[in-house]
Amino acid sequence: MRVEPFQIAIADYELSSLTARLAHTRWPDEYASTRWLTGVDLDWLRELTAWWADGFDWRAVERRLNRLPQFVAHLGEQRVHFVHRRGVGPKPYPLVITHGWPGSFVEFERLLPYLCDPASTGGDPADAFDVVLPSLPGFGFSGRPVTPGTSAFVTADTWCELMRGLGYERFGAQGGDLGAAVSIALAYRHAEHVDGIHLNFLPSSFEPVADASSAPVTPEEQAYLDAKAAWAIIEGGYAHEHATRPQTLGYALNDSPVGLAAWITEKFRAWSDCGGDVESVFSKDDLLTDVSLYWHTQTITSSMRFYWEMRLKPFRFEAGERVRPPVGFARFPKEIHRPPRSWLERVFDVTQFNDMPRGGHFAAMEQPALLAEEIRRFFRPLRG
Repeated sequence: MRVEPFQIAIADYELSSLTARLAHTRWPDEYASTRWLTGVDLDWLRELTAWWADGFDWRAVERRLNRLPQFVAHLGEQRVHFVHRRGVGPKPYPLVITHGWPGSFVEFERLLPYLCDPASTGGDPADAFDVVLPSLPGFGFSGRPVTPGTSAFVTADTWCELMRGLGYERFGAQGGDLGAAVSIALAYRHAEHVDGIHLNFLPSSFEPVADASSAPVTPEEQAYLDAKAAWAIIEGGYAHEHATRPQTLGYALNDSPVGLAAWITEKFRAWSDCGGDVESVFSKDDLLTDVSLYWHTQTITSSMRFYWEMRLKPFRFEAGERVRPPVGFARFPKEIHRPPRSWLERVFDVTQFNDMPRGGHFAAMEQPALLAEEIRRFFRPLRG
């Protein structure tokens, strides 16, 4: 494995091209009385993208992000961008954290001080972590796969190789959204290296065995399955498109910055604990930093293809199959799906399961202190 330092440097012409495209947007109409009911509100999106064109300072964001210790690892033909922040404490514990869609490594910027330098946030230095934060294949500054096959399982193999190449023979994993899928795959395929995994989301494709040999589905589990199915009917169209025809959608989103902003920011509003006011949790700059990463790296299409890979390689477990390393789960109140503990215990050894007081899908951004404490508590007994 070859590792090189990395700094973000978006070319000037990319920024000027974005401004020009925004200026020539062809805006659609909308029903006057259905704000947000049929999609992103027109007036709000006009305001957001006007700020993107005339107020948002990408160069300031770039300077801030470049203060993070970023690297690129070359593992065979794969290029993996990652942040590697060393812990400040007597014996930092190695932890690989994986983001999801429509997130990025930036999703964890606020979480890093709580984990890497707990004393700086009022915590115990003994809880310090060495955090490795890779960008998923086809996301951001990581390489884009050129052939099919880069599933969550293959990504987990890459993460294991990355962590061992960095000198960590044993480590923990954490993730939500697609990052939860990769973390589960790490524990399933590399239990000899993974001490445990902490999740704040359960992949939608997770399906324990359901036959005569398994326990009957409980009323609580059935309520969860019914709620998940109902959500998919109303809210899940994006995922079905990603999983079936990501390339077709990619032509539109890779070409239109306003379309891309609408596609991504809708999810930040719908999936967070914001009460319908997305800017009560995320500033315009927060949202546009994430959208800009997808825009400037032209990775929206390749990121959506990860859903296509997940459809082909879902998380379905046969009778008797178990994930051996222990699992911790933080269930946030505004998360997309909220599985009961018993549903996880059909496959996992769940040693920590907590209902959180507030927060949603983007927990590391919304409630970094709460998520950090859950992660610290889960890994304390595993550090030895």
